[in-house]
Parts: sequence; C-alpha cells; structure tokens
Amino acid sequence: MTQTGTLFGVSLGPGDPGLITRRAWALLERRDAIWTYPVRSLRKDSYALDIALRAGLALPGQHQSLLFPMTHDAEKLARHWLKAAETVREMLASGQDVLFLVEGDASTYASFCYLARVLRELDPGARIEIVPGVTSFNAACAQLQVPLSEQDDTIAIVPAAYGIAAVEKMLDDFDTLVLMKVKPLLDDLITLLERRGLLAHSRFIEKAGSPVERIVTDVAELKGTKVNYLSLLLVKNPGRERGDMQRGCRKKTSTEIEEEETQE
Repeated sequence: MTQTGTLFGVSLGPGDPGLITRRAWALLERRDAIWTYPVRSLRKDSYALDIALRAGLALPGQHQSLLFPMTHDAEKLARHWLKAAETVREMLASGQDVLFLVEGDASTYASFCYLARVLRELDPGARIEIVPGVTSFNAACAQLQVPLSEQDDTIAIVPAAYGIAAVEKMLDDFDTLVLMKVKPLLDDLITLLERRGLLAHSRFIEKAGSPVERIVTDVAELKGTKVNYLSLLLVKNPGRERGDMQRGCRKKTSTEIEEEETQE
C-alpha cells in the first residue's frame, strides 16, 4: 500500500529571496515533490512562485497553480477552497509530497490556512507540516528601522478592513498598530491618523523586500492614490495613556518558604 505524502506550507518571506529559511530552501531543492502555489485569478501570476524563481530555484517537473480568488463571496470561496484541497489530496494519495508556496508566513493571513483546514476535513489523517517564515511586518520594521515593539509595548496586527471605528478604538489600547491590506480604506485611514496626530509616526510599505518595494514616510501624500494589495501601514502611538504595570517577581507564599527551609 502506497504511503500518502505530506503537505508542506512553505513560507518564503515577503519578497526578498534572501529571507527564505534554510528549511524552506532544502524542501524547494527537492526534485521529487510537487510545487503548488496560489493565484488570485487565472490571468495573474503567483507572487509566491515569483519569490522562489527570483531566488534561482528551478521549477520541478510537477507543479500546479491553485485558484484562491479575491472575493468576499463565502460560497465562491468555499468552492475554490474545496477544489484546491481535493486537488492536493489526489497528489498526496500518489505518495508524493506537496509543497504549497506561501508569501510571508504560512500561519499569518495566508491562503495555506484555508487549504490545510479543508484538507483536514476531507482527510482527518492528512499529514501537514508548516515551515515558518518572515512576516511582511517584521521585514517592514527592518527596512524602516523602526522597532515593532519596545519593552512593555502592546501590539495589534489587524486587517484594515475591520473599519475605521475599530482602528480608532485600537489606537486607545495599543502602542503599535500594523494595519494589513490597507488598499480599500487608505484615504479614510489617513484622515483618521491626521485627526489623531499620528501621521508623523506612521509609515507605509508596499511589497516589502521585493524589487518593486515602495516605502513612503510622508503617508499624507498617498491620499487619493492607488496602492498594491500587498501593502501595510505601521503606526506608532507614542502618546497613548497606559495603565499601571505590575512589576517585579511574585512574592513567595509562606508554604513555599517553609518547603525551602525544609529542603535546606
């Protein structure tokens, strides 16, 4: 009986081939595994595949794109997730390992999450491994030379699609906001940040680490312009009012003190 293969979610980082981990690289150098990669439409190329090819890695003999359309239609999404999972299940049944190429990190807002979930529903015994990678916001902080967090900072990483009201509430609770996928709400976000006096503490980055990376430090100039889907805003909130912190080690109880004395 042929043993089924393993599905690997292979994280490639946000765009710079130099950020591919040694673990991911070793898997991608295998010639006996099938490459799969997401596309948003049949007319568009795969950004994840582009990262691997720019790294100098060669396509294996077997490779296939999987369609993950950009839509909020739940039924349409479910159909495509199911089709992708069924395709991968057939590949795994042949005994071959399948590598699903992921831009950024496979556990962070990635198509791989949906693929793995539906595959497990089809086959609870499916073997799945995730190879972690560099996220877009970590790469962005490195490029901008802005720390993601310092000491006791609180951080929120959220899709901007939650809306302006939700983002404004988070500004009261977090020292750093990473706003992902800002394209649809960029103008409204700029207006909010201007009103809160945070434009000077905000940075925009698009396709971090790729050859077409774009960094904008004067975020106000983006108002009325179009940006790429793979873009984010990093917002620092230095004037946020913080509550009291509980510092220092927990005091020992009398029982713990007695036990220590007994051991002595």
